[in-house]
Amino acid sequence: MADNPQTPTVLLPEAEVQRIVADLAARIAPVIDDDTVAAVLLTGGLWFAADLTRALSRLGRNVRFDALWLASYGDEKESRGRIDVYAGFQRPIAGRRVLIIDDVFDTGLSLAEAVRIATEAGASEVLTVVFAKKPWPLPRVPEPDFVGWDAPNRFLVGYGLDHAGTLRGLPDICALD
Repeated sequence: MADNPQTPTVLLPEAEVQRIVADLAARIAPVIDDDTVAAVLLTGGLWFAADLTRALSRLGRNVRFDALWLASYGDEKESRGRIDVYAGFQRPIAGRRVLIIDDVFDTGLSLAEAVRIATEAGASEVLTVVFAKKPWPLPRVPEPDFVGWDAPNRFLVGYGLDHAGTLRGLPDICALD
């Protein structure tokens, strides 16, 4: 953290993060099956997706796993207003339910692009889950189907959320502003 003298402020401690993940799994498990493809949006969603798919497994749902690698922020604190697609689905999803998993919903651009990609690939249904939903002054489409936490309008780090690629590994969700 030599490049950033700010100390992150803990907003959600690790235990609360895990409680939210377990609650989301309990809400999602009844509406999916083992043929569902859980697709994480890389890179930030990886931490949440790992915990969520394990929580689903504890409830008897052993989903298939895939990833989409999308980016809208780069190393900046604000979205560039466009989505770069670095990698698409690795497995066929035609005719399957897809659960898109992302860490945070702010502009809505990444989630909308992921839903578009899944729909065009022939998914029978696309559901979306985000760990955190930030307030936004403009309408966003689509709204996530499942939201774990209504986050404040602050710059978040930890639990997969980063600042120029750093601080993703913090177990808590923190503000860096």
